[in-house]
Amino acid sequence: MNTPVTDMPILLLAAGQSSRMRGIDKLLQEVDGKPLIRRQADIARAVTSGPVIVALPPEPHPRYDALVGANVEVLPVPMAAEGMNASLRTGFAALPADVDAAMLLLCDLPELTQADLARIALAHDPNSDTLIWRGTTQDGKPGHPIVFSSKLFGEFSGLTGDGGGREVVKAAGTHIAHIPLPGNRARLDLDTPEDWAKWRAAHENA
Repeated sequence: MNTPVTDMPILLLAAGQSSRMRGIDKLLQEVDGKPLIRRQADIARAVTSGPVIVALPPEPHPRYDALVGANVEVLPVPMAAEGMNASLRTGFAALPADVDAAMLLLCDLPELTQADLARIALAHDPNSDTLIWRGTTQDGKPGHPIVFSSKLFGEFSGLTGDGGGREVVKAAGTHIAHIPLPGNRARLDLDTPEDWAKWRAAHENA
């Protein structure tokens, strides 16, 4: 059993429609022997002793079945079809009131590891003037996961559309710490069946 390195909440965004997958749910694709959504929930659970909250489309939906027994809190997002900001509004509103930070994790990044999440969580320093601690690619492109100071939680309440919280990141100004993660795993998402096929072929031949 892995020992958690933090007690901060982790919010997983998993309410998207996989619209570019042509009827296939990318979050139910198998990675490391389990559905991707379950894999992400499990690595988050291993990193924190705090709540792991998974934002999901309204029930019924097969993603709920993939999380049975995962020891996470499922959070239906009634307006999920609106875009990512609906999940952000709902998710940050559901966080405990007494926390000083929370980690945001996109569920569709199949190469992120437990160690990556731990590295970003451990970078968090509540006594600094930093407001965001963000994982980047090895060459510095911003990605996930992202830890937000609770000072920014209120900024999520008015978000609409599909901006993915960019407005909140902008509001933090220069108070952002960037933490490089190996390779491209902070940004590598697979949005089409062709992306998945190419990725699987590369791993099989590695």
